[in-house]
Amino acid sequence: MTLPMKILVSTSTFAAVDLGPLDLLKNLGMEVVLNPFGRKLTKAEIIALLMPDVCGLVAGLETLDEEVLKASSLKVISRVGAGISNIDLDAARRLGIKVFSTPDAPTSAVAELTLGAMLWLLRSISLMDRELHEDRWQKILGAQLEGKTVAVIGYGRIGRRVAELVKAFGAHVICVDPAVRADAGCAKVLPLDRALAVADIITIHVSGEQEIIGPKEFALMKKGVLVLNAARGGVVNEGLLMKALDEKKVIGAWLDTFFEEPYQGPLVKYPQVLLTPHVGSFTAECRKRMEMEAIENLLCGLREAGIHG
Repeated sequence: MTLPMKILVSTSTFAAVDLGPLDLLKNLGMEVVLNPFGRKLTKAEIIALLMPDVCGLVAGLETLDEEVLKASSLKVISRVGAGISNIDLDAARRLGIKVFSTPDAPTSAVAELTLGAMLWLLRSISLMDRELHEDRWQKILGAQLEGKTVAVIGYGRIGRRVAELVKAFGAHVICVDPAVRADAGCAKVLPLDRALAVADIITIHVSGEQEIIGPKEFALMKKGVLVLNAARGGVVNEGLLMKALDEKKVIGAWLDTFFEEPYQGPLVKYPQVLLTPHVGSFTAECRKRMEMEAIENLLCGLREAGIHG
């Protein structure tokens, strides 16, 4: 008797909106193992779940380094999302593991949330809402997006869409991206140091995990700047961000990603900081599209590996 192929789904909220992707796998006779913890898996947990009979992984943001990949029998990794910096691509290549992602699906969802966070910071929306819910009629003077200089760091799909949205509000857009050599679309291209020196709002959409906003970068920023990060938690130095907030060099920030998740760090004490639990792509429309694309990519990879008809 031939046992069904086993697929591990490591993302924490897979098929919460639409069971179609799971049904597709099950209808093909595959055994599906879901993330049992409802959160990002630790390295030890993903190793334990990647049992020898698991040939395919529908991946989230857990660490998939050489140690993890060598301990598995994987043939295909299909990432639900755009970024694949959590995957050791060189190790995957050496081990013959095919890697896929869904780079297009999150674009609008992340860009729209970024715009919403930007407006929240400019107008102190939830702070006034909280006051009014506690029976205090307290007006807080805000600012407009129109006329502001917005630096978009990372000018890929999401960064370009953010630029289009803020441009529609009358903002001046500059972009920072070593892959972009000339003025692109609605944005003027500048090196990071020059962009930080003139930006009123800094929004980060890079694909890597290395720190890019550290001591030198905070020193270059204008006083009264807003900082938004929808990329990876490690790209902004959290300790220096708090120092900049205390000194009012940064007057507001939004973070949707964190070095350690779930986040329980000291930024929760800052009312001028908007914190969201890594929900940039967490819309019904985006999840449905990403998850189905991830399953289609997985099946394509298995066929290419010659283990699925």
